[in-house]
Parts: sequence; C-alpha cells; structure tokens
Amino acid sequence: MTRWFKGALILPERVVPNGLLRVEGGQITGLWDLETTAAPAHDPRATTTVSGYLAPGFIDLHVHGGGGDFMDCDPEAVAAITQTHARYGTTGLLATTLTAPEERIIAAIRAAKAAPRRGARVLGFHIEGPFVNPKLKGAQDGRYVRLASTAEIDRWMAEGEAGDRWHVTMAPEMEGATAAVQHLAGRGAIVSAGHTDCTYAQLAAAQAAGVRHVTHLYNAMRGLHHREPGTVGGALTLPGLTVELIADGVHVHPASMAVAVGARGADGVLLVTDAMRAAGMGEGEYLLGELKAVVRNGEARLADGTLAGSVLTMADAVRNMVKLVGVPLPAAVAMASRNPARRHGLEARKGALAVGMDADLVLLDQDLRVQATVVAGQAVFGAEVIQG
Repeated sequence: MTRWFKGALILPERVVPNGLLRVEGGQITGLWDLETTAAPAHDPRATTTVSGYLAPGFIDLHVHGGGGDFMDCDPEAVAAITQTHARYGTTGLLATTLTAPEERIIAAIRAAKAAPRRGARVLGFHIEGPFVNPKLKGAQDGRYVRLASTAEIDRWMAEGEAGDRWHVTMAPEMEGATAAVQHLAGRGAIVSAGHTDCTYAQLAAAQAAGVRHVTHLYNAMRGLHHREPGTVGGALTLPGLTVELIADGVHVHPASMAVAVGARGADGVLLVTDAMRAAGMGEGEYLLGELKAVVRNGEARLADGTLAGSVLTMADAVRNMVKLVGVPLPAAVAMASRNPARRHGLEARKGALAVGMDADLVLLDQDLRVQATVVAGQAVFGAEVIQG
C-alpha cells in the first residue's frame, strides 16, 4: 500500500516547510519540496497532512525500561517497553541491561529476542556494566560489579544473531579492560567508556584500543580539571569519540549540554533517555533491577539520593535541546536519529528522511509533541491520526 505524508519535513540540515513524502512497502520511495517541485499525482484518501513536523524516527541507544524493565527478563515486559517508547517517537532502541549476574544478563537478552513486536524495534543490546568502576557505579548494583572477561562477552554475544547491534559500557582503566575493549571492537561492538574514573591519558589509550563512545557524558565519570582533563576532558576533545547526553535538565545543566555541543559539534552528540521502568508512568516507588528507586518531580533516585536513570523520553530530549540549549531543530532531531544510526552503522537505512530509507517516522505537533509514530510504514502509535 502507498501512503503519502504532506507537511514540514525535518531533514538533517534544514526544514522543508512544504514537503511531500511517499511510503511504499516499509520504505520511503519519494520526497519532494513542494516550494520548488510540483507534487506528483497522489490519492488524497491515502494522504496524511501533518499539522506540525514529520521527522525521522528516534533511535535510543541507552534505555532500561518504561512500563517494564529489560531486567525483568520477560518478553511481555519488553513489549511494554517498546510500546511505551513508541508513544514518544522512538522507532528503534538497544535493550539495555544493568550490572547483574551473567545468567541474568543472558536471560534479559533472550527475553528481548523472544518479545512480540508491538512498538519500537529492538535493534540490539547495550550491556551497561558489569565491567564498571565500583567507585563510580552510580545506580548499578555493586554486588555484581566484576572485572572484564572476554569469555563472558562471547557468551552474551552468542545469544544474538546477524544484524544485532552490540554496545558495551565499561570502565577502561580497570584490570583486564584493554583486552576486553580490543576483543569487543574486533567483534564489531561499540565500546563506550562509562561509570569510569579514567584519566585523560587512560581514555586516550582506551580509544587507541577501540573505545569509540562515552556513556551519559558528565555523569558517573571523572570530571574536568584544568590540570587533569579527566574522562570529561577526553570525551570533549579526543578526535573520533561520540558522546551521549541525558537531556532532561536534571542529569546535566543546559550550559554543560551547550559545552558538549560546542566541543563535539552537533554530529558528535547523541541523545539518550537512560529511562527506567517509570518512564511514561506516574510518580512512586519502582525497581531498577533489584534496587528500589523513588520517582518524584521528574527525578528517579535511590534512597541515598543517587540518580537512578531517568523518566525522560526521546521527544522530550529533542524538545529540551531546542528550548533549553538553543540547538536548531534539525540538529536536535539528528542527535536523536541520524547520529545514533551512524554510530551503529545503520545510516544507510535509518536516521533520516530520504529515498531508500526505512519508513520509520514521527509526526510532531508545533510544540514537538508526538502525534503518531510509524515503524517500517506501519503505525505503532496514533494510527487514527494517520488514517484521519
């Protein structure tokens, strides 16, 4: 079936105020700027007029839950998470685990593989921990922190299949970490420095070994000092690294987010939610893995006050970058779509509105709130908006 979308199109470098998009068989097969090109013949009954913007689907590389938790190790919990985040524009995500026993991490991977497809697509796995620095574990469960093991890594990855993306957050300064970084990079995984106390020199060495990314910049890492730039200084300056931001205005001050964009450029910043179970739900007490967290006033914290993930959505992250930081809309959208797609080698299929791309779309109103979400040409949220 052919479907048409008419409205303002958010491209990576600009907004086309009056555009037309054709979708067939789960792909974008035509795109026109109606200010410069006449519209092709199309059926108005199969055309959705977008009142605000049409954007590429958001890709969240760091999300623990929302209506469920990946560490529930339950396919139905996974389906609930993908449905929850589809309501906020996410069309693809990495199922993100926590520091836990190996068998629990493997059970979480298996549950994600077995889950029914009801919302955003699970593109692969982000293993956050267990190879972190216990000094900067944040809301990771310290009982299960351990040194890196290439054998354990291979057992995780044996649960995947061709096409799965792998992303591992670890502390590069810990014993055995360099061998693990090299092993992961050799197997095509993205290795990310996080929950780490590494110095600038240690991060530079880790980059040489294969680290390519930095998890939730500023949070749970050695900060910037003018005589020891630390993890943050390296993340902002070492060539080739990308960084992720939890742009909820709680984890990172807007001025610090602006510093990251200024240092890395818009292409080097990726928006993530780091969302936990309470995302899309109300305030109250929730579990993050086996730890209790309380959500109040938009913040999730452990009993000792440690931030325990977030209740952020990708749509809110984009809106915050525009409204709190002043990032132009196309760049903010690219941080949530094109940039994560590029980081995982998916840019030929995902992350932008262009002919030949997967038809993963988000319909936004003028205030950048999600009206509908489309995955591979099919509405997974707001079907009535598209059909109406």
